[in-house]
Amino acid sequence: MLAMNTPIKVLICRSNPIAPDPRVEKEAQSLLKAGYQTHLLGWDRTGALPVYEETAWGIIERLPIKAEYARGILNFFPLLRWQFGLLVWLLRHSDEFALLHACDFDTILPALFCARLKKKKLIYDIFDFYADHLRNTPGFVKALIRRVDLWAIGRADGLILVDESRIEQIAGAKPRRLAVIYNTPQDLWNAAQAQPGSAASSIRVAYVGLLQYERGLLELIEVMQRHPDWQLDLAGFGGDEAAIQQSAAANPNIRWHGRVPYSQALELSRQANVLVALYDPVIPNHRYASPNKIFEAMMLGKPVIVARGTNMDRIVEDAQCGLVVNYGAADELDDALARLERDAELREKLGRAARQAYEQHYSWAVMEARLTALYQQVISADE
Repeated sequence: MLAMNTPIKVLICRSNPIAPDPRVEKEAQSLLKAGYQTHLLGWDRTGALPVYEETAWGIIERLPIKAEYARGILNFFPLLRWQFGLLVWLLRHSDEFALLHACDFDTILPALFCARLKKKKLIYDIFDFYADHLRNTPGFVKALIRRVDLWAIGRADGLILVDESRIEQIAGAKPRRLAVIYNTPQDLWNAAQAQPGSAASSIRVAYVGLLQYERGLLELIEVMQRHPDWQLDLAGFGGDEAAIQQSAAANPNIRWHGRVPYSQALELSRQANVLVALYDPVIPNHRYASPNKIFEAMMLGKPVIVARGTNMDRIVEDAQCGLVVNYGAADELDDALARLERDAELREKLGRAARQAYEQHYSWAVMEARLTALYQQVISADE
């Protein structure tokens, strides 16, 4: 059992550079607020970011191991180098932390090995179930990863999922302790309301997130081409970034922002009057998705358009805070945006319902309490 007389040192491991990573940053802030000392370790695939960075919520260190995104099995050897580099770092610095917080499958095995060898507590935080997240990867490889992942879940001291629906996705696993912590933002409502938003008589759409074809972005760009008077703010990074940027570049009503800090991402969403989260339901992870874009829309009081069959449709329909369309149906998306353009009262109604859902069910204050309660359970356990 760990003692709380002095701040417990927590190391959060993430296979991205945390530049930004809103969920990781929120968790670190909440842990710091609860009296923990946080340190973060990330993977810089570009090798261009600072190796060491001090922030208000913890020190970030990055391992510069070159790799590209979304290459499936072609990333196998860079992934092995990351795993080895992470393991070596953990073993060398094991006296600098008491509790490991491993994010997703691509950090859990080195973290689990270190935790058991060095007698550390371990929390496994699954943002996306890895086997269902892979692109361009043979089925037998995914099946093997799934079996190993379910085994690892049962060996961690605590498990975090981002949605209740994902309990079904990990069927067969036996987590010791479980907390569901939605990927919802901190409450910036008062600050957002202090600044004027976009004009109510026009449609300004925002998408900030992973830039992949499976996010409905080509259909969104097609719709924007049909309506040069509408505006789209497009930001993020990902495996299909170059192609999506090229497609957007021909449209003067699409503003390309690239990778942006989280504060700017929220500002782009605040200035919009409609947000979109169009995930392809064919992808298993999308059928269990509850991404931060949904909850950012709720926090900001904005209507959101989502794809049917992605779990997001259930959340949006239950809260009555947006519209649902079939994935890939550009005409349906066009009709939904046109409806919101001409009906300002509907936009306001959906926005009010969104904010109410955030305050009552999805605020970060609620999630923060779940996070610290899980930590306390893990720390207090004797095994």
